[in-house]
Amino acid sequence: GGRVLLIVCEDHATGRVAAAALPAPGGIPACSPAPVFTGRAPAPTVTSAAVAVVDEASGALLYEKKAHDRLAPASLTKIATAILTIEGMEPGAVVTSDVDSRTMYESSVMGLVPGDCFQAAELLYGLMLPSGNDVALALARYQAGSDAAFVQGMNTLVKRLGLKDTTFTDPHGLGGPLHKSSAYDIAMLARYGMSLSRFRDVVKTGSYTAKGARTLSMYNTNALLSTYPAADGVKTGFTDEAGRTLAASATKNGHRVYVVLLNDQNRDVDARALLDWAFNNHTWP
Repeated sequence: GGRVLLIVCEDHATGRVAAAALPAPGGIPACSPAPVFTGRAPAPTVTSAAVAVVDEASGALLYEKKAHDRLAPASLTKIATAILTIEGMEPGAVVTSDVDSRTMYESSVMGLVPGDCFQAAELLYGLMLPSGNDVALALARYQAGSDAAFVQGMNTLVKRLGLKDTTFTDPHGLGGPLHKSSAYDIAMLARYGMSLSRFRDVVKTGSYTAKGARTLSMYNTNALLSTYPAADGVKTGFTDEAGRTLAASATKNGHRVYVVLLNDQNRDVDARALLDWAFNNHTWP
């Protein structure tokens, strides 16, 4: 949907150039000065295979560990699926499911069965809170006509945002060998998603009851929302290949920071430690 403005910002502390695509006009500030490291504490040691800590306003990478390694993201993929749904579908569009969650064994689902009808706005909660793989397929097929066509749109999105580490092959993140992203790319996808008000409203919600053909209640898998007072998003993930993944956001004193962890058995503990470090050791201009 709509025109897109590509704005490139440089983090003067690291020299890294970060690209952010924003709806024109409007969107989040893209070239605010990066926060300055004014503390003494080094970033905490975490068990994650890859880490990116990103300041929202500037896009600056505050800390990284193998942030551009191409790894399996699991359900962090659904950040892109949600963005395309918000940009490409009216909230009131009625989606009729052709997906049967009862056949999706050992899979996270909202609980759709064939013939279920829900508005797109309701399905977004089913996509992002319980991490519904059934919802990802239903939305993809409704919007693009097929899984493959929707995936093409996902890969166009990451190119539009100037991200280079990501190749999607499905809308849910169960993933094949080519389905890869990076901690940095996921952080920047989350940053863009949070510039969309509907996205922000969904990912900060702890529980929700969707009303359509049936009534389905669901809970957010992001434990930080109830254990870290400043948390306001974004998404969890897990597969055997990817391990536990997390894209976390938190806002203090008007400043939002993202922490992305890939393959981290201690993702919640590590995310809290990195968020605390970022807020306690940086000064925003």
